Amino acid sequence: MTDALTRPAEATRIPAIPSRAAGTSGFEGTDAPGIVFELEDVAVHYGSTPAVEGVTMDIPARRITALIGPSGCGKSTLIRCLNRMNDLVDGARVSGRLTYRGIDLHDPRVDPVEVRRRIGMVFQKPNPFPKSVYDNIAFGPRVNGTRRNLDDIVEKALTDAALWDEVKDKLHASAFALSGGQQQRLCIARCLAVDPEVILMDEPCSALDPIATSRIEDLMADLRDRYTIVIVTHNMQQAARVSDYTAFITTDVVDGGSRVGHLVEFDRTEKLFTNPSDPRTEGYITGRFG
Repeated sequence: MTDALTRPAEATRIPAIPSRAAGTSGFEGTDAPGIVFELEDVAVHYGSTPAVEGVTMDIPARRITALIGPSGCGKSTLIRCLNRMNDLVDGARVSGRLTYRGIDLHDPRVDPVEVRRRIGMVFQKPNPFPKSVYDNIAFGPRVNGTRRNLDDIVEKALTDAALWDEVKDKLHASAFALSGGQQQRLCIARCLAVDPEVILMDEPCSALDPIATSRIEDLMADLRDRYTIVIVTHNMQQAARVSDYTAFITTDVVDGGSRVGHLVEFDRTEKLFTNPSDPRTEGYITGRFG
């Protein structure tokens, strides 16, 4: 993995990932090896309409962080800030401070293509390319200039995504021949093939049956020690099962009657679900609203 996030003409070095040794924590009371994302007063507007405002939190490395909250509160909008996917939305504007490994993600020198290589994304609906299973996985490495050892890269990515044993005899079949759950794991493998540090997952199980959902959750647990994972989910039970940290986002009515998302609480998942600090969090997780 190259160290430069910025374009070659004005390259800025990315700090190395800290050691996992005890005492290197960026979060008090955990052994998390530092912070990947720092958000300070982050807001997103679509045109003049605010979608999310005032989000401040630090996302730790090699942990699973869940974003929960009612529909329309801005969870997906917020997660798309983390790899600049909102750049692709007409009228979207991000303000506040948002850094990745200490680098301002919205510095004009930062290359968004390199950002999205390091910070991969898996979407709500599986979106395999209209290619073979093999070519889906090999696509990213080929784009990045890799021509050697593609067989090894494909096998490793599929193995890491717990899919190799199911598809090793049909690597040259269409990806659309796979089941929905297999297609979603294929998309995760495609993300892993370019060696990211972070995997963003926007409702990755909402279109899947319970068995496929369980496999994706098991996969996240297997990947958590090697990758930083941020997941958006409507399923509070899923957040409680898989995540280490949880952010609860809800909507408030602002001037003019529009609704805007705000971060209510961000804490260790166990604490947030058993002893939340804000009564709005307790109301949401107990089903009194949302």
